[in-house]
Amino acid sequence: MVQQHQQELKKQLWNIANTLRGNMSADDFRDYILGLIFYKYLSDKLNRYCDNLLVEDGITFVESDDELINELRDECVENLGYFIAPKQLFSSLAKRGDKKEFIIQDLERVLVDIEHSATSADSADDFNGLFEDLDLNSSKLGKNPDARNAKIAQVLTHLENIDFHLENTEIDILGDAYEYLIGQFASGAGKKAGEFYTPQQVSKILAKLVSLAGDVKSVYDPTCGSGSLLLRVARELESSGKQGSHQLEFCGQEQNPSTYNLARMNMLMHGVRYDKFDIKNDDTLEHPMHMDKRFDAVVANPPFSANWSANDLHLNDDRFSDYGKLAPKTKADFAFVLHMIHQLNETGTLAVVVPHGILFRGAAEGHIRTHLIKNKNYLDAVIGLPAGIFFGTSIPTCILVFKKNRINDDNVLFIDASNHFEKGKAQNHLRDSDVDHIIKAYSKRESVEKFAHVAELSEISDNDYNLNIPRYVDTFEEEDAVDLDAVATDLSDIETKMSTVDADIAEFCKQLNIKAPFLAGKE
Repeated sequence: MVQQHQQELKKQLWNIANTLRGNMSADDFRDYILGLIFYKYLSDKLNRYCDNLLVEDGITFVESDDELINELRDECVENLGYFIAPKQLFSSLAKRGDKKEFIIQDLERVLVDIEHSATSADSADDFNGLFEDLDLNSSKLGKNPDARNAKIAQVLTHLENIDFHLENTEIDILGDAYEYLIGQFASGAGKKAGEFYTPQQVSKILAKLVSLAGDVKSVYDPTCGSGSLLLRVARELESSGKQGSHQLEFCGQEQNPSTYNLARMNMLMHGVRYDKFDIKNDDTLEHPMHMDKRFDAVVANPPFSANWSANDLHLNDDRFSDYGKLAPKTKADFAFVLHMIHQLNETGTLAVVVPHGILFRGAAEGHIRTHLIKNKNYLDAVIGLPAGIFFGTSIPTCILVFKKNRINDDNVLFIDASNHFEKGKAQNHLRDSDVDHIIKAYSKRESVEKFAHVAELSEISDNDYNLNIPRYVDTFEEEDAVDLDAVATDLSDIETKMSTVDADIAEFCKQLNIKAPFLAGKE
């Protein structure tokens, strides 16, 4: 029942998005529909919460007088982190919009008031600027105010007619549907939108890798995008029975302001309390916001080969100073890796997606790679992924796993999963069986022909700390041996037959008193 409801909800939401956006790009419309879904979620959640508080009084929230509303305001801000007045509920504005009333100005006021309701509360950072991407006066919505009002009213009406609530499970259902929409917009908008979304199966691998040991109390993503990867770790811990998501502390940082807003919305939509997550908006490499914290699990899919300052001042930074060299200015991959290692606690696990080039490039990257393995001995595994599984890029990628206190500290596991996928038209996909195959190989840590190899540190040293996977996992498939005798016999047969044909043609041409074309120049 739950799964059926969830699938129907996803289908309805995506149909609404495609029907209502008109000529607007999917990337632009994303901010409107996701923002308004979030407003509905906050509204419905608060309405139910207040109705439950008022059961003994025999009235509902919308029937409350001003005095009671003020009392409920304090209760809601303390426990939910925000407040919405009865007349500002989503259902109220949707009804007015359905009656063709002009509601855009009132809606703008509501969204501002929701943010302001948390201004003096502990939840202030999590609600500040949440709706700033919803420009209700943008010409993208319509050429004039009436056209824009009609468009917004349509969206509200459609959303109001969807049953988002299923007893005791509405958070997961709506949160997952919201995450589904983020993924749909990412795949529809290509590379730009793909920057804030990691394909679900890749997220699952990363989450499983950092969750295997259990006892994860904190998780961190320095390039958290929409926050889906953080939530995937919680889901993995929960589904494996190791712990509930309510026990987790979520921390992340995201440079893009719009995506940062999505991440905070995504957290709240999945029922994460405002005091259990700390998402910051800034450049992680230049302005890290969680330097005083260390985490049990660190996961990330940083932008591949991004630019960064590589300023020499970073050589005095605790994150990079021990390595003697900085990641190149045009390839920040190792800068992200070293940042994440710095944030990892002594017993935690780090899993990060990186481009293949990081495994074998020389110069500063070769120096850092050698130091990480030879002097630090932090690298635990290298997992090669198929090409074409990320939105907007076909470059081959891999997952690096790091631990500061490794059980298997005399070897590194190499897994080549590059040929294990389902081919798609625009994008390749990892199947559940592919994910399970990778995790099983990592857990067993045994050499498997053409798939996995346990490399002694001496072997890596002999390869001059080049981690290119084909050096360790031989996936070459020999072609069937050629029978030269059989080929010679076939050629002899062909020559015999051709001679017979030539003779027949020559005889035919003689009868016609013409010269056979293949005899030209031979007489």
